[in-house]
Amino acid sequence: MTKFTQKTLEAITPDRHGETIREDGGLFGRIRANSNGISISFYYRYRWQSKTRDLSCGTWPTDSMPIIRKKRDDAKNKVANGIDPGEQKKVKKIELQEAMLAKIAEHDKLRREDLTVNDLFNAWIENGVRREDGNATLKRTFSVDTLPYIGAIKISKLTEADLISVLRRMVERGVNRSAVLMNNSFKQMFSWAEKRQPWRKLMIEGNPADLVEIDNIVSPDYDMDNIRSRILSDHEIFELNMLLQIQEMKYENASNRRSAERPVVKTTQLAFWIMLSTICRVGELSMSRWEHVDFDSKTWQIPKKNVKNKVSAIVIYLSDYALYYFKKLYEITGYSDWCFPDSTGENCIGRKVIADQISDRQVMFKLDADGNPARPKKNRKNDNSLVLKRGENGKWTPHDLRRTGSTIMQRLNIPLVTINRCQNHVVPGEKVNRHYLHHDYARETKEAWDLLGDYLGIAMSGSDMEEFVLSNSI
Repeated sequence: MTKFTQKTLEAITPDRHGETIREDGGLFGRIRANSNGISISFYYRYRWQSKTRDLSCGTWPTDSMPIIRKKRDDAKNKVANGIDPGEQKKVKKIELQEAMLAKIAEHDKLRREDLTVNDLFNAWIENGVRREDGNATLKRTFSVDTLPYIGAIKISKLTEADLISVLRRMVERGVNRSAVLMNNSFKQMFSWAEKRQPWRKLMIEGNPADLVEIDNIVSPDYDMDNIRSRILSDHEIFELNMLLQIQEMKYENASNRRSAERPVVKTTQLAFWIMLSTICRVGELSMSRWEHVDFDSKTWQIPKKNVKNKVSAIVIYLSDYALYYFKKLYEITGYSDWCFPDSTGENCIGRKVIADQISDRQVMFKLDADGNPARPKKNRKNDNSLVLKRGENGKWTPHDLRRTGSTIMQRLNIPLVTINRCQNHVVPGEKVNRHYLHHDYARETKEAWDLLGDYLGIAMSGSDMEEFVLSNSI
């Protein structure tokens, strides 16, 4: 056997595919022929512990013969010195793999150490929390009040001082309740994080939200029990009715309705009086369907799935007052299955639609993140057309209508147990009582709703209610 020359190898033809050629010193090659031409894989054959082994030395023409022979010679010397070149190659491969894995691990470690509040929030929103609105409120509030200020801070560097700075900024612009809710969200998010990797390892000093004392951050006069007390007075109920009628009249008599100021959407106007007279929640009304309203029996059934916290279904006995406004609503939306359909008629309006329409018409109470008057929202109403009593009593909301109706019932000396039934509230001890006490309070609640409807009918006329209260109290 002689040494292969470049000329010898180039002379090999495709018909020799599969042949083995050999050279002195234990070197041999296997000929491969394909569409790309001829290639020869060379190996060094040696004996180790009574076994024959082959070690790859390269492939011609990618590797030149001098390089192939050098690999053969290096392997030959190792065998002579009692080293198995094949095993050494495996060791090097393993070492390279371990080095690569170590590098990847180090890279992952550095990447984890760089994870920020933004990263945690995105992970939490994706896998750790599910609110009824699809987390829309969380995304909106964090994007306004939290992420612009601390979103880029690494979790490993985050302290309670960073969270407190966010909350204080909110308190300074007067949104104490929002600050409390944000603090609750912080606690929920970081509690989720400290149970999971990689977040747990990054919270070196512990959970920063545990160290925040919200009582010391909110304004001193803020009620931490969040007992909102806003109710509409009789005068404000009359004023609201007048405001809506005046808006409608101005629009109807406008010479050019295209440029005239539009009144509150008619269905929303009707919603005001239905919420006030049934003391329902705005979400329950927004999701109501006509199949649940029975004009003959004068009832409205709210299924359990539509009730806050899924407490229980409720049957509301409609007073003549409430029935009147439901019938007016049916004249407008009776074409749909929904009492308050969206623009397609196929679904109900969103939970916040009515609340937004009220809020957009009380812009004097809206502030931006810096505590300044909020900038007008595009394609939204931005006026004070629903401000009552020149704003002396503050902003009013849909839930204040529910509170107002309940307070009127209280003023009429309706027993609290009946009012709670009308509100579909779960009161202390009720879980035990319902095993033994099965009276449904249908008569009492119907009487309460009827009395409330009569009261509202007179209040909307602007009459003094004292005589009515004295003569109709239960």
